[in-house]
Amino acid sequence: MNKRFVSSRARLGLALGCASAASLLLYGVGVIKNDSTDFWYLILNLSLAWIPLVFALWLERILRIKLWSSRQALLVTALWLCFLPNSFYMVVDYIHLQEVDRVDLLFDVIMFTSFILNALIIGYISLYLVHQELRKRLSARACTWLVLLVFFICSFAIYVGRELRWNTWDLLINPFNMLFDITDKLLNLQSNPRLVSTTLALFVLLSSTYLVIWQAIRVIQAAKNAPRSQP
Repeated sequence: MNKRFVSSRARLGLALGCASAASLLLYGVGVIKNDSTDFWYLILNLSLAWIPLVFALWLERILRIKLWSSRQALLVTALWLCFLPNSFYMVVDYIHLQEVDRVDLLFDVIMFTSFILNALIIGYISLYLVHQELRKRLSARACTWLVLLVFFICSFAIYVGRELRWNTWDLLINPFNMLFDITDKLLNLQSNPRLVSTTLALFVLLSSTYLVIWQAIRVIQAAKNAPRSQP
């Protein structure tokens, strides 16, 4: 890994950190304006959004020296997938705007958008890193289907978190009750129409946005590698 690549990653990490700090600053201003710590969970949710990026970087390092089928790589991949929905979950946090009376609704929309955009960007970068590792080992078509599967899992997980109120930690501390609740909803889809509509809507939103990001990166790379015309 050359120094320029490391330097570019360091600048990206710094930019992500500054953007998250800007979200915290907006939250602080909101606290002062409203004399209230409403929406404190935005900070927690943004913190959770960083976790899959850490796992993706860790997985990247592991795959330099070990096979993906190794126990360590599989474990980190599983942890990455378990926490990845947290990065995209914040897109449904807008629903909390209607819960309390505030001084300036427009400011709160801007603050929420700051947190949500940062979480989405972090999540997409995390997925992009794993996607790149997949492309080194699988065909483009296989990678596409796996990425779509990941988005479907994340979309369903967001529904489970938003509507059923389960979270990532319940996979460890309360897995059987969580599995029972989810299975019950799946077996009674007619009584839970929002399960299908919410999951599909999130899937379309997340996957289509990633498609745009993916194509934008390819265009930038193509322009960078294109031969320069002589004056």
